[in-house]
Amino acid sequence: MAIEILSSGYTLVEAPRVDELQRLYFSDVRGNGGVYRRSPDGQVEMLIPKRKGVGGLALNEGGGFVCGGRGLIYWDEKTRTSKDIFTQFEGRPLKGLNDLQPDDYGGVYVGSLESDENNQVPCNLFRVDPDGTVIKLWEGIQVTNGLGFSPDRKLLYHCDTATEAVWVYDVMPDRTVKDRRIFARVEGWPDGMAVDAEGGVFVAMAHGGEVVRIKSNGTIDRRIKIPQSFVTSVTFGGPDLQDLYVVTAKDKVMPGTIFRMKSDVPGLAVPKTRFA
Repeated sequence: MAIEILSSGYTLVEAPRVDELQRLYFSDVRGNGGVYRRSPDGQVEMLIPKRKGVGGLALNEGGGFVCGGRGLIYWDEKTRTSKDIFTQFEGRPLKGLNDLQPDDYGGVYVGSLESDENNQVPCNLFRVDPDGTVIKLWEGIQVTNGLGFSPDRKLLYHCDTATEAVWVYDVMPDRTVKDRRIFARVEGWPDGMAVDAEGGVFVAMAHGGEVVRIKSNGTIDRRIKIPQSFVTSVTFGGPDLQDLYVVTAKDKVMPGTIFRMKSDVPGLAVPKTRFA
């Protein structure tokens, strides 16, 4: 695949999403932090300065977006201000929220980061609804990362990085999940993900220098080499959803970078949240 560089100079790029105007939203998890937006003409603007740890972002109906970090916030396009949505659970402040995935009801599924400097604490999977309801769906995840639905919304895929596997849950009619099991084992650290229209799961491989495509039967059928070792996330964009965006973290070769290439299979459209 021909690959182009759209923007570079970051520390650890994450949370890519593309809107109808083909503007790319993304974060820099470390370094100076912040949430950014790149216009099709190449101009990059900072939308939220200095916010660190934003591993997931979802576009919101009517403008703006929700994103993670220490907690979940909604950023209003009109006022250019943010408000808290989900910052504590059962009376305890959250330590962090990583990748997230919106559903067809306007809510988001999001994994928490529970570890501190000395201990690796298992993570949780939550669902946060537009009315503020928070449901803990699963616990015991080692390192939560990418999330994505199958085209029929009956399956939820989940990268659990430390297990070197992509897991899958059955999604119930009440939007809870059950029967967590391994969907595919991978060699390395699975990070962010995106699902295509055929049900293929594209997974960014941190420290692997590639994006792998996993067929709906759990077998890897494609490996896309990226000219950096630390690949953090992927998303689809373009009018036909055949632009594949790949983002990376700084390594010995170059800074955190945003790449784009063409995919022969279009991406699956991602729902929008409804928090405003």
